[in-house]
Amino acid sequence: MPVQLLNPSTLPQPEVYAQVSVAEGSRLVFISGQVARDADGTPVGPGDLAAQAEQAYANVHAAVTAAGGSFDDIVKLTIYVVDWEPGKMAQLGEGAVRAAQRLGIDLVRPITLLGVAALGEPDLLIEVEAVAVLP
Repeated sequence: MPVQLLNPSTLPQPEVYAQVSVAEGSRLVFISGQVARDADGTPVGPGDLAAQAEQAYANVHAAVTAAGGSFDDIVKLTIYVVDWEPGKMAQLGEGAVRAAQRLGIDLVRPITLLGVAALGEPDLLIEVEAVAVLP
């Protein structure tokens, strides 16, 4: 089910995310934070934020697909980045663009980006969680 994305004229107009998503459906899907691990649990992109972001987004895509939806059904993303500072935006963006191209998806959604001191394992640089609404 497509989600309607909005950027009301009374709010800032970001290029890389939407301020609001409106969804109608009957099933909520909560996807736990996805990290840079492949299906076997092997670390992907040690020390490389772009590679880890690409894998985390790919894992979110795999999770929503397994639930019977698509990335279009995602209404909210929360991104946690270790030791965040604005200089990391280019690497984060590079990984997101690679994931979008690889998966053929549009990553623009309402997003909250949070800087954190650490994640669950010391090699992790990013974690992406999602909420989807399915018919």
